[in-house]
Amino acid sequence: MQTTPNADTSHPTLSPFLDYLRYERRLSLRTIDGYRRDLLAFLDWLNSNHITDPVQVDSQHIRRYAAARHQQGLAPKSLQRHLSTLRAWYRFLLREGEVRVNPADGIRAPKVKRRLPHTLDTDQVGRLLDLPGETPLDLRDRAIMELFYSSGLRLAELVGLDVTDVRGGNGLLSVTGKGRKTRRLPVGRYARTAIESWLAVRQQLAASNEPALFVSRRGGRLSPRAVEQRLRQRAIEQGMPQHLHPHMLRHSFASHLLESSGDLRAVQELLGHADIGTTQIYTHLDFQHLATVYDASHPRARRKRSQDR
Repeated sequence: MQTTPNADTSHPTLSPFLDYLRYERRLSLRTIDGYRRDLLAFLDWLNSNHITDPVQVDSQHIRRYAAARHQQGLAPKSLQRHLSTLRAWYRFLLREGEVRVNPADGIRAPKVKRRLPHTLDTDQVGRLLDLPGETPLDLRDRAIMELFYSSGLRLAELVGLDVTDVRGGNGLLSVTGKGRKTRRLPVGRYARTAIESWLAVRQQLAASNEPALFVSRRGGRLSPRAVEQRLRQRAIEQGMPQHLHPHMLRHSFASHLLESSGDLRAVQELLGHADIGTTQIYTHLDFQHLATVYDASHPRARRKRSQDR
């Protein structure tokens, strides 16, 4: 069987585990590399503590490792990822008969203080999308931003689109998200119009036989970094007061949709979240909006002006 690129041989179970992630779980190479880095950090810690065989590790070792990394300043969210990696690795070893129990089961990192995502309000979105210009780059950037906000795409999902994904006229878009899961998304009227305008001039930039929907000046598929740079520049040109990144449009899509519909399950499906708990963060955003309206409007909530005292 072909070995996952960059697989490490410091322990004989690492390469088979990374192959399992790639070929059975079909994770991206970038995600697999994250698993590999976490496991190498754990193996380094074992070596420094004179533990020669990770198969002999028990839950006390995992707790000591987590405590050591926490004392070194590893953020709770990163520590959660490390422990998740260890659970997955030992789950694989359990399946392969290398261990009898999973020593990482039940061990949790300190709780992460959940930060609310930054969003734009509807007026800010309208100002951003009111992009002037009719050059191919103007039309491309307008289509990118409209599609982000219309369908709540992740950055990787957008740059992975091909022209064939949007042609068909049924107003639906097929995207492949995390874990290679495919979902169908509606595309709004403004986004469809912007995409059609871009497709009419796309051949002026695209190289022959290039399948990508969005291409660079050089004619190849637009990179994630290039999209981030273009959005940042467009936000500056439109006088936006804050740094704009692609996920902010995705967050705005989710927040505005939930605010209007109240349908958390539908928003979960559209965003491609495996766990509804991930989507529930947008209920906090919606509550903040309602609380602001209440404070500004309710007679018992409004503060008296100084002249009223």
